Amino acid sequence: MRFSRLLKVVGDDPLFETGCLLAGDTEPADVRRQLSRWTKDGRILQLRRGLYALAPLYRKSVPHPFLVGNRMVQASYVSLQSALAFYGLIPEHVPTVTSVTTGRPRTWHSPLGEYVFRHIHKRRFWGYRKVDLGGGQHAFVAMPEKALLDLIHLTPGGATAGYLKELRLQNLDRLNLEELGTQAVRSASQKLRRAVPLVSGLVGAGFEEEQSL
Repeated sequence: MRFSRLLKVVGDDPLFETGCLLAGDTEPADVRRQLSRWTKDGRILQLRRGLYALAPLYRKSVPHPFLVGNRMVQASYVSLQSALAFYGLIPEHVPTVTSVTTGRPRTWHSPLGEYVFRHIHKRRFWGYRKVDLGGGQHAFVAMPEKALLDLIHLTPGGATAGYLKELRLQNLDRLNLEELGTQAVRSASQKLRRAVPLVSGLVGAGFEEEQSL
Protein backbone atom coordinates (compact mmCIF):
# COMPACT_ATOMS: atom_id res chain seq x y z
CA MET A 1 0.00 0.00 0.00
CA ARG A 2 1.22 3.47 -0.90
CA PHE A 3 0.88 6.40 1.49
CA SER A 4 -1.32 8.19 -1.04
CA ARG A 5 -3.70 5.22 -0.86
CA LEU A 6 -3.76 5.48 2.92
CA LEU A 7 -4.69 9.17 2.72
CA LYS A 8 -7.52 8.33 0.34
CA VAL A 9 -8.85 5.55 2.57
CA VAL A 10 -8.63 7.60 5.77
CA GLY A 11 -10.18 10.70 4.19
CA ASP A 12 -11.46 13.16 6.78
CA ASP A 13 -11.42 10.70 9.67
CA PRO A 14 -9.22 12.01 12.49
CA LEU A 15 -8.43 8.45 13.63
CA PHE A 16 -8.19 5.13 11.86
CA GLU A 17 -7.65 1.49 12.74
CA THR A 18 -5.70 -1.23 11.02
CA GLY A 19 -8.89 -3.11 10.20
CA CYS A 20 -10.14 -0.39 7.84
CA LEU A 21 -7.08 -0.95 5.64
CA LEU A 22 -7.48 -4.71 5.29
CA ALA A 23 -10.59 -4.76 3.09
CA GLY A 24 -10.29 -6.00 -0.46
CA ASP A 25 -7.21 -7.43 -2.11
CA THR A 26 -4.61 -6.55 0.50
CA GLU A 27 -1.92 -8.48 2.28
CA PRO A 28 -2.24 -7.95 6.08
CA ALA A 29 1.46 -8.47 6.73
CA ASP A 30 2.34 -5.86 4.10
CA VAL A 31 -0.12 -3.34 5.57
CA ARG A 32 1.34 -3.80 9.05
CA ARG A 33 4.90 -3.40 7.75
CA GLN A 34 3.90 -0.17 6.02
CA LEU A 35 2.18 1.15 9.14
CA SER A 36 5.31 0.44 11.15
CA ARG A 37 7.46 2.20 8.53
CA TRP A 38 5.19 5.26 8.38
CA THR A 39 5.17 5.46 12.17
CA LYS A 40 8.97 5.50 12.23
CA ASP A 41 8.97 8.11 9.45
CA GLY A 42 6.66 10.33 11.51
CA ARG A 43 3.89 10.34 8.92
CA ILE A 44 1.41 8.65 11.25
CA LEU A 45 1.10 8.44 15.03
CA GLN A 46 0.43 5.16 16.81
CA LEU A 47 -1.88 5.71 19.79
CA ARG A 48 -2.14 2.07 20.79
CA ARG A 49 -1.90 -1.22 18.97
CA GLY A 50 -4.12 -0.97 15.89
CA LEU A 51 -5.16 2.68 16.40
CA TYR A 52 -3.50 5.55 14.52
CA ALA A 53 -3.79 9.21 13.63
CA LEU A 54 -2.22 11.05 10.74
CA ALA A 55 0.66 13.37 11.61
CA PRO A 56 -0.31 17.08 11.68
CA LEU A 57 1.13 17.69 8.21
CA TYR A 58 -1.30 15.22 6.62
CA ARG A 59 -4.45 15.41 8.76
CA LYS A 60 -7.56 17.32 7.73
CA SER A 61 -8.93 17.62 11.26
CA VAL A 62 -7.44 17.54 14.76
CA PRO A 63 -8.72 14.57 16.82
CA HIS A 64 -10.63 15.80 19.85
CA PRO A 65 -9.16 14.36 23.08
CA PHE A 66 -12.55 12.93 24.10
CA LEU A 67 -12.88 11.11 20.78
CA VAL A 68 -9.40 9.67 21.27
CA GLY A 69 -10.35 8.54 24.77
CA ASN A 70 -13.42 6.69 23.48
CA ARG A 71 -11.40 4.99 20.77
CA MET A 72 -8.47 4.05 23.02
CA VAL A 73 -10.80 1.84 25.07
CA GLN A 74 -14.03 0.97 23.30
CA ALA A 75 -16.20 0.23 26.36
CA SER A 76 -15.63 3.59 28.05
CA TYR A 77 -17.01 7.08 28.43
CA VAL A 78 -15.34 10.33 29.47
CA SER A 79 -16.14 11.21 33.08
CA LEU A 80 -14.62 12.41 36.37
CA GLN A 81 -12.54 15.60 36.22
CA SER A 82 -12.50 15.76 32.41
CA ALA A 83 -16.29 15.79 32.12
CA LEU A 84 -16.67 18.20 35.05
CA ALA A 85 -14.23 20.62 33.40
CA PHE A 86 -16.03 20.18 30.06
CA TYR A 87 -19.28 21.33 31.70
CA GLY A 88 -17.53 24.18 33.51
CA LEU A 89 -18.23 22.68 36.94
CA ILE A 90 -14.62 22.88 38.12
CA PRO A 91 -12.24 25.75 37.36
CA GLU A 92 -9.12 23.76 36.56
CA HIS A 93 -7.93 22.84 33.09
CA VAL A 94 -7.55 19.07 33.00
CA PRO A 95 -4.76 18.03 30.62
CA THR A 96 -5.27 14.30 31.24
CA VAL A 97 -8.44 12.77 29.79
CA THR A 98 -10.16 10.74 32.50
CA SER A 99 -12.67 8.03 31.60
CA VAL A 100 -14.37 5.06 33.22
CA THR A 101 -14.55 1.56 31.80
CA THR A 102 -15.87 -1.84 32.75
CA GLY A 103 -12.46 -3.21 31.84
CA ARG A 104 -9.29 -3.10 33.87
CA PRO A 105 -7.87 0.28 34.89
CA ARG A 106 -4.96 1.55 32.83
CA THR A 107 -3.10 4.64 31.75
CA TRP A 108 -2.12 5.27 28.13
CA HIS A 109 0.69 7.65 27.26
CA SER A 110 0.23 8.52 23.60
CA PRO A 111 1.54 11.13 21.14
CA LEU A 112 -1.82 12.88 21.59
CA GLY A 113 -1.69 13.04 25.39
CA GLU A 114 -2.31 10.98 28.49
CA TYR A 115 -5.48 8.96 28.96
CA VAL A 116 -6.49 7.48 32.30
CA PHE A 117 -9.19 4.81 32.60
CA ARG A 118 -10.73 3.93 35.96
CA HIS A 119 -12.64 0.71 36.48
CA ILE A 120 -16.34 0.86 37.28
CA HIS A 121 -18.70 -2.08 37.75
CA LYS A 122 -20.95 -2.81 34.80
CA ARG A 123 -24.04 -2.17 36.95
CA ARG A 124 -22.88 1.46 37.21
CA PHE A 125 -21.98 1.82 33.53
CA TRP A 126 -24.74 4.27 32.58
CA GLY A 127 -25.50 7.99 32.80
CA TYR A 128 -23.60 9.04 29.67
CA ARG A 129 -24.63 10.45 26.32
CA LYS A 130 -23.23 11.11 22.87
CA VAL A 131 -21.91 14.68 22.72
CA ASP A 132 -21.24 16.75 19.62
CA LEU A 133 -17.62 17.92 19.84
CA GLY A 134 -17.71 19.95 16.60
CA GLY A 135 -16.11 19.23 13.27
CA GLY A 136 -18.18 16.09 12.82
CA GLN A 137 -16.67 14.45 15.91
CA HIS A 138 -18.71 12.87 18.71
CA ALA A 139 -17.88 11.10 21.96
CA PHE A 140 -19.64 9.44 24.85
CA VAL A 141 -19.43 11.74 27.89
CA ALA A 142 -20.98 11.37 31.34
CA MET A 143 -23.88 13.62 32.19
CA PRO A 144 -22.80 16.31 34.68
CA GLU A 145 -24.48 14.55 37.58
CA LYS A 146 -22.97 11.15 36.72
CA ALA A 147 -19.49 12.63 36.28
CA LEU A 148 -19.65 14.02 39.81
CA LEU A 149 -21.04 10.78 41.25
CA ASP A 150 -18.38 8.72 39.44
CA LEU A 151 -15.67 10.91 40.96
CA ILE A 152 -17.13 10.67 44.45
CA HIS A 153 -17.55 6.91 44.08
CA LEU A 154 -13.94 6.36 42.97
CA THR A 155 -12.34 8.74 45.48
CA PRO A 156 -11.67 7.59 49.07
CA GLY A 157 -13.40 10.09 51.32
CA GLY A 158 -15.24 11.54 48.33
CA ALA A 159 -18.57 11.77 50.15
CA THR A 160 -17.37 14.38 52.63
CA ALA A 161 -17.95 18.11 52.81
CA GLY A 162 -14.20 18.68 52.94
CA TYR A 163 -13.51 16.84 49.69
CA LEU A 164 -16.40 18.48 47.87
CA LYS A 165 -15.17 21.91 48.95
CA GLU A 166 -11.68 21.03 47.68
CA LEU A 167 -13.19 20.47 44.23
CA ARG A 168 -14.18 24.16 44.16
CA LEU A 169 -17.34 23.33 42.27
CA GLN A 170 -18.74 26.24 40.27
CA ASN A 171 -21.70 26.97 37.98
CA LEU A 172 -23.74 24.65 40.17
CA ASP A 173 -26.93 25.83 38.50
CA ARG A 174 -25.88 23.45 35.71
CA LEU A 175 -26.44 20.49 38.04
CA ASN A 176 -29.90 18.96 38.16
CA LEU A 177 -30.28 18.03 41.84
CA GLU A 178 -33.33 15.86 41.18
CA GLU A 179 -31.36 13.92 38.57
CA LEU A 180 -28.40 13.71 40.96
CA GLY A 181 -30.62 12.15 43.61
CA THR A 182 -32.22 9.76 41.15
CA GLN A 183 -28.83 8.56 39.91
CA ALA A 184 -27.53 8.15 43.46
CA VAL A 185 -30.52 5.94 44.32
CA ARG A 186 -30.05 3.94 41.12
CA SER A 187 -26.42 3.32 42.02
CA ALA A 188 -27.51 1.49 45.20
CA SER A 189 -24.56 3.12 46.97
CA GLN A 190 -24.95 4.50 50.46
CA LYS A 191 -21.83 6.58 49.88
CA LEU A 192 -23.39 8.37 46.91
CA ARG A 193 -26.70 8.83 48.69
CA ARG A 194 -24.82 10.51 51.55
CA ALA A 195 -23.13 12.84 49.08
CA VAL A 196 -26.34 14.23 47.56
CA PRO A 197 -27.38 16.46 50.50
CA LEU A 198 -23.80 17.73 50.75
CA VAL A 199 -23.86 18.77 47.09
CA SER A 200 -27.32 20.25 47.56
CA GLY A 201 -25.92 22.31 50.43
CA LEU A 202 -23.18 23.66 48.19
CA VAL A 203 -25.73 24.58 45.54
CA GLY A 204 -27.86 26.37 48.15
CA ALA A 205 -24.85 28.19 49.56
CA GLY A 206 -23.85 29.30 46.08
CA PHE A 207 -27.33 30.61 45.38
CA GLU A 208 -27.43 32.56 48.67
CA GLU A 209 -24.01 34.03 47.90
CA GLU A 210 -25.22 35.25 44.49
CA GLN A 211 -28.33 36.80 46.06
CA SER A 212 -26.19 38.74 48.54
CA LEU A 213 -24.03 40.32 45.84
